[in-house]
Amino acid sequence: MCHLRRDIPTTSSIINLHIVKGSTGVIVRASTKAARILEIPVIVTEQYPKGLGPTVPELGVEGLQKYSKTCFSMLTPEVREALQPIPNLRSVILCGIETQACIMSTTLDLLDKGIDVHVIADACSSRSQVDRLIALSRMRQSGAFLTTSEGVMLQLLQDASHPKFREVQKLLKEPAPDSGLLSFFQGQNPIF
Repeated sequence: MCHLRRDIPTTSSIINLHIVKGSTGVIVRASTKAARILEIPVIVTEQYPKGLGPTVPELGVEGLQKYSKTCFSMLTPEVREALQPIPNLRSVILCGIETQACIMSTTLDLLDKGIDVHVIADACSSRSQVDRLIALSRMRQSGAFLTTSEGVMLQLLQDASHPKFREVQKLLKEPAPDSGLLSFFQGQNPIF
């Protein structure tokens, strides 16, 4: 069962990275907007922007510092330094691409450090659905919590009486694009 701690707004960070256009990008944009509304620190990494290009503007991360990297884990020395000022960091929310590379490597590194990891499954993508699904399964088996963008937003709010509920609710009312995951949950699926 995935349960985010009630104190998560002051002890978490959303880390996302360079993402191509498409349904995943729309979901990442909403998740990033929610994090900003709820004043959750957002850290953006970019995988080799010189060769792969910069983060697309559609993600809504303008004005945020972007950390370039070539290793698959997002826990570079610069990102570790950026996480230092967050008091009592116990939970991290991850989204981005590639699920089987950057998201999984970062998840395993964070779990090794004793940090709870919540992976927004509908805000993660891969070039291959097989890679995506196997990576999500491995992260879950390793102790990460799989969630959805709507699920994580509601868990962060905890209550409709939250002072920022109406702002986040506007994001929830926007139609969610097909993440390509639904078909894998129909019937018996050995991965999940």
